[in-house]
Amino acid sequence: MNSFMEKKETVDRKWYVIDAEDVVLGRLATKVATVLKGKHKPTYTPHIDCGDYVIVVNADKVRLTGKKLSDKMYYNHSGYTGGLRERNAQTMIERYPEEMVERAIKGMLPKGPLGRQMFKKLFVYAGPEHEHAAQKPEELKVD
Repeated sequence: MNSFMEKKETVDRKWYVIDAEDVVLGRLATKVATVLKGKHKPTYTPHIDCGDYVIVVNADKVRLTGKKLSDKMYYNHSGYTGGLRERNAQTMIERYPEEMVERAIKGMLPKGPLGRQMFKKLFVYAGPEHEHAAQKPEELKVD
Protein backbone atom coordinates (compact mmCIF):
# COMPACT_ATOMS: atom_id res chain seq x y z
CA MET A 1 0.00 0.00 0.00
CA ASN A 2 1.42 3.37 -1.04
CA SER A 3 0.88 6.68 0.70
CA PHE A 4 -0.73 9.41 -1.36
CA MET A 5 1.62 12.29 -2.19
CA GLU A 6 0.21 15.47 -3.70
CA LYS A 7 2.11 17.03 -6.58
CA LYS A 8 2.42 20.80 -6.85
CA GLU A 9 0.91 20.69 -10.33
CA THR A 10 -2.29 19.00 -9.11
CA VAL A 11 -3.00 21.20 -6.06
CA ASP A 12 -6.55 22.58 -6.07
CA ARG A 13 -6.60 25.93 -4.25
CA LYS A 14 -9.65 27.69 -2.83
CA TRP A 15 -10.07 31.19 -1.43
CA TYR A 16 -11.38 31.77 2.08
CA VAL A 17 -12.31 34.98 3.88
CA ILE A 18 -12.15 35.16 7.68
CA ASP A 19 -13.72 37.93 9.74
CA ALA A 20 -11.38 38.66 12.67
CA GLU A 21 -13.86 40.82 14.59
CA ASP A 22 -13.89 39.78 18.30
CA VAL A 23 -11.71 36.72 17.60
CA VAL A 24 -8.75 36.02 19.90
CA LEU A 25 -5.50 36.61 17.99
CA GLY A 26 -3.93 33.22 18.77
CA ARG A 27 -7.02 31.23 17.75
CA LEU A 28 -7.25 33.22 14.54
CA ALA A 29 -3.55 32.64 13.77
CA THR A 30 -3.74 28.87 14.32
CA LYS A 31 -6.80 28.51 12.08
CA VAL A 32 -5.28 30.63 9.30
CA ALA A 33 -1.90 28.85 9.52
CA THR A 34 -3.65 25.47 9.24
CA VAL A 35 -5.47 26.56 6.09
CA LEU A 36 -2.34 28.14 4.56
CA LYS A 37 -0.40 24.89 5.16
CA GLY A 38 -3.21 22.74 3.77
CA LYS A 39 -3.54 20.58 6.89
CA HIS A 40 -7.34 20.82 6.67
CA LYS A 41 -7.29 18.80 3.44
CA PRO A 42 -7.14 15.01 3.15
CA THR A 43 -4.45 15.45 0.47
CA TYR A 44 -2.02 17.23 2.83
CA THR A 45 1.62 16.63 1.92
CA PRO A 46 4.27 18.13 4.25
CA HIS A 47 6.86 19.04 1.62
CA ILE A 48 4.40 20.60 -0.87
CA ASP A 49 2.59 23.93 -0.53
CA CYS A 50 -0.92 22.50 -0.83
CA GLY A 51 -2.70 25.18 1.21
CA ASP A 52 -5.39 27.63 0.22
CA TYR A 53 -5.54 31.42 -0.04
CA VAL A 54 -6.79 33.28 3.04
CA ILE A 55 -8.16 36.82 3.32
CA VAL A 56 -8.44 38.23 6.85
CA VAL A 57 -10.72 41.27 7.26
CA ASN A 58 -11.32 43.48 10.32
CA ALA A 59 -7.79 42.92 11.62
CA ASP A 60 -8.10 46.09 13.70
CA LYS A 61 -10.93 44.49 15.73
CA VAL A 62 -8.99 41.38 16.78
CA ARG A 63 -9.03 40.61 20.51
CA LEU A 64 -6.19 39.99 22.95
CA THR A 65 -6.76 38.33 26.31
CA GLY A 66 -5.37 39.25 29.70
CA LYS A 67 -2.94 42.16 29.97
CA LYS A 68 -1.38 41.57 26.55
CA LEU A 69 -2.42 45.00 25.25
CA SER A 70 0.02 46.66 27.62
CA ASP A 71 2.53 43.84 28.32
CA LYS A 72 3.11 42.14 24.94
CA MET A 73 6.00 43.76 23.09
CA TYR A 74 6.96 43.72 19.42
CA TYR A 75 10.60 44.33 18.50
CA ASN A 76 12.30 45.54 15.32
CA HIS A 77 15.96 46.30 14.79
CA SER A 78 17.29 48.48 11.98
CA GLY A 79 20.73 46.89 12.08
CA TYR A 80 22.38 50.06 13.34
CA THR A 81 23.69 50.71 16.84
CA GLY A 82 20.80 51.74 19.07
CA GLY A 83 18.35 50.81 16.33
CA LEU A 84 16.04 48.69 18.48
CA ARG A 85 12.41 49.77 18.29
CA GLU A 86 9.90 48.35 20.78
CA ARG A 87 6.14 48.72 20.53
CA ASN A 88 3.47 47.23 22.74
CA ALA A 89 0.36 45.50 21.41
CA GLN A 90 -1.82 48.56 22.05
CA THR A 91 0.32 50.64 19.68
CA MET A 92 0.44 47.85 17.11
CA ILE A 93 -3.35 47.36 17.05
CA GLU A 94 -3.93 51.11 16.70
CA ARG A 95 -1.30 51.87 14.04
CA TYR A 96 -0.36 48.57 12.36
CA PRO A 97 -3.17 46.00 12.83
CA GLU A 98 -2.29 44.15 9.61
CA GLU A 99 1.33 43.66 10.68
CA MET A 100 0.30 42.37 14.11
CA VAL A 101 -1.95 39.68 12.61
CA GLU A 102 0.64 38.81 9.93
CA ARG A 103 3.37 38.34 12.55
CA ALA A 104 1.18 36.02 14.62
CA ILE A 105 0.39 33.88 11.58
CA LYS A 106 3.92 33.91 10.17
CA GLY A 107 5.28 32.58 13.46
CA MET A 108 3.09 29.48 13.07
CA LEU A 109 4.22 28.67 9.53
CA PRO A 110 7.27 26.55 8.68
CA LYS A 111 10.59 28.39 8.53
CA GLY A 112 12.40 28.45 5.18
CA PRO A 113 11.39 28.71 1.52
CA LEU A 114 8.22 26.63 1.92
CA GLY A 115 6.93 28.82 4.75
CA ARG A 116 7.65 31.99 2.78
CA GLN A 117 5.74 30.56 -0.18
CA MET A 118 2.76 29.78 2.10
CA PHE A 119 2.86 33.26 3.62
CA LYS A 120 2.41 34.83 0.18
CA LYS A 121 -1.12 33.39 0.06
CA LEU A 122 -2.20 35.52 3.04
CA PHE A 123 -3.96 38.86 2.62
CA VAL A 124 -4.78 40.94 5.73
CA TYR A 125 -6.97 44.06 5.75
CA ALA A 126 -7.74 46.36 8.69
CA GLY A 127 -11.27 47.15 7.53
CA PRO A 128 -14.20 45.04 6.31
CA GLU A 129 -13.47 45.57 2.57
CA HIS A 130 -11.06 43.53 0.48
CA GLU A 131 -10.17 43.56 -3.21
CA HIS A 132 -10.51 39.83 -3.93
CA ALA A 133 -14.22 39.59 -4.75
CA ALA A 134 -13.41 38.24 -8.22
CA GLN A 135 -11.97 35.07 -6.65
CA LYS A 136 -15.35 34.36 -4.95
CA PRO A 137 -13.94 33.54 -1.49
CA GLU A 138 -15.91 31.32 0.86
CA GLU A 139 -16.67 32.42 4.42
CA LEU A 140 -14.67 30.52 7.05
CA LYS A 141 -15.57 30.63 10.74
CA VAL A 142 -13.05 30.59 13.58
CA ASP A 143 -14.30 28.66 16.63
